[in-house]
Amino acid sequence: MTAVTNEERLVRDPDPTVAGTGAEPYLHAMTRVNLRPIASPMPLGFFTVAISSTVAGSLQLGLIDSAHRQAVALTLFSAFVLQLLVSILAFGARDVIAATLMGGFAGAWLANGLVTASGSHGGAQVLGVMNLVFTVFAALMASVARPKKVLWLLLVIAVPRYFVAGLHGVSGVTWLGYVAGALGLLLAAVAMYAAYALMLEELRGKEVLWIGRSGPVLDAMHSGLAGELHRLEQQAGVRRTL
Repeated sequence: MTAVTNEERLVRDPDPTVAGTGAEPYLHAMTRVNLRPIASPMPLGFFTVAISSTVAGSLQLGLIDSAHRQAVALTLFSAFVLQLLVSILAFGARDVIAATLMGGFAGAWLANGLVTASGSHGGAQVLGVMNLVFTVFAALMASVARPKKVLWLLLVIAVPRYFVAGLHGVSGVTWLGYVAGALGLLLAAVAMYAAYALMLEELRGKEVLWIGRSGPVLDAMHSGLAGELHRLEQQAGVRRTL
């Protein structure tokens, strides 16, 4: 009579409960998780924020005549498509912060474009409420984005920008629209810088312009493959439930 090893028992019956406490190492050896490297979608996301914020801010400042509101709305539709694409790719790259933020921006651009283009009655007030809620969203995102300093800086500007835009929509006070437009142009400038800095980093393989990564985000840029795969089995898409 010969003894049966844990490995042999696992091959005969792959149920871990049958295999006993020694099953985990063999499950790791038998399991393959395929990762598909992709180019970073964040420069596209930041460039889209920059361009759309410039157009929307110019309308609020009066640099674009209010008679051209529908044309402005149509440009925001393209922002919705591009940022939705960035969000999907960021989810695929397992960056939940970037994916959630870009998805939120995509939804905001779509809502602004639809309401502005349709000229719906009470649309300004509805967008005002939405912008106030988006302010809370941006503040919460900023609270978890500190290790990504350039993204955090973008959110620090987005919070007052959407807060003032919300107050303008709800109250209708004219000067608040100008303040929101000026903050929108500042937001566009920071987003343009972030996009350019990330593109340079991708092209040269090192940080050229300040991005300000810290903590686990900085570690992820310099850790080896083993470090990146640590606890992979507990991440979304690998574990059984979200």
